[in-house]
Amino acid sequence: MTSTATYPIEDPTMSAPRGVRDALREHWVFFAATAAVMLHIADDNFFQPADGVSPSDHLVSGLVPLGLAAAAAAVYPRVRAGARAVLALSLGLAGLMVGLVEAGYYTVAVGPSGDDYTGFLAGGGGVALLGLAAVTLWRSRRPGRSRTRRYLRRVVLGIVGLFLVAEVVTPFAFGYLTTHVHTAEVPEPDLGAAYEDVAFTTSDGLEIEGWYVPSRNGAAVILPGRDKRQPHARMLIEHGYGVLIHDRRGEGASEGDPNLFGWGGARDVHAAVEFLQDRPDVDPGRIGGLGLSVSGEMLLQAAAENPDLAAVVSEGAGTRSLSEELEELSDATVVRAFHALIAKQAGLLLFSNESPPPSLVELVPRIAPRPVLLIWAPNGGNRETMNTTYHRLIGSSASIWSIPDAQHVEGIKQHPEEYERRVIDFFDRALLGDVAGE
Repeated sequence: MTSTATYPIEDPTMSAPRGVRDALREHWVFFAATAAVMLHIADDNFFQPADGVSPSDHLVSGLVPLGLAAAAAAVYPRVRAGARAVLALSLGLAGLMVGLVEAGYYTVAVGPSGDDYTGFLAGGGGVALLGLAAVTLWRSRRPGRSRTRRYLRRVVLGIVGLFLVAEVVTPFAFGYLTTHVHTAEVPEPDLGAAYEDVAFTTSDGLEIEGWYVPSRNGAAVILPGRDKRQPHARMLIEHGYGVLIHDRRGEGASEGDPNLFGWGGARDVHAAVEFLQDRPDVDPGRIGGLGLSVSGEMLLQAAAENPDLAAVVSEGAGTRSLSEELEELSDATVVRAFHALIAKQAGLLLFSNESPPPSLVELVPRIAPRPVLLIWAPNGGNRETMNTTYHRLIGSSASIWSIPDAQHVEGIKQHPEEYERRVIDFFDRALLGDVAGE
């Protein structure tokens, strides 16, 4: 009988020099963590997009980040330690943002579902990448230089890094969060009257859901956003107005991708007007809108585009794109913050899959001669100074109410009786004027 000797298979990496083994481990950690981040990006954009949205709607927001991540993985083994640390840090922050922040919010708000699970995986990859960046920087120290030069170099690099994170990375990341994280839950109805669950379809095929309280005076008012608008709805209902209060696209029960700046949201308002025009209790010529903050901006755009929107109350409107910010901010502020403004706009363009809306500066003059009531809080902490510009551009058919002691869109809370008087008087004149004999 012949005996055969067996020998253990040797792992070639174990026989390699220690520096090579460390490099291989570092590379594989980077590749694995980056793959986790890429998996969630693909899942979010192509495998499990939002209801009413197809993968083809996410070509830009999906393929560009995936391409950049793949390029980072390709060059990672070929660049110096400092560049590797920057790549790991950048992708690590992205992993935390797309994973833990987005998935964490929706898990807390409505429970985990869909792409939240790959989101947590991406968040874990982000943590690993941040740790890898720290280790890489620590190992790449240069002890040969004098202590003074080493510390000076680190201080300078730290200041530059903090500047880039605060002034470029953060505004760019804000573009992602504002197009992926928004109101998820539908609030409990507290309208003070019987309501109907309703749905209507926008021109781009999204189903928008909301509540409708029928009109008792032949007029109706649209309120985009069910969250925090119910006190306004109750006020209008008490005075006989029909109220259509609905979730904006990508929020609550409505289909689509969310957008904190309301890009594309004017289509929701146009569809709401069509819905009310078909209601037997509503005179098609007596349809108005009341919007807070972003919803106020949406209503101003919709009124400029749609003559069937007879009157608008807009509270707390501001700016929503670079073109409007350039009109609002002083020249000195634009020069100082231009890089941050560009970074934010770039993030919105990349992740929203929407073109920027037309500038309200160009749109609002088209609303005249229909009436508009602008309400703003000059000390409310949300930069609402463009209301004075909108007032001037609309002309004599616009009126404006400044509430210096109110916070952003809290006029009804700060001065409930005056708020009710002003808003109801406005709609009574605008929508019921000839009924009242005016």
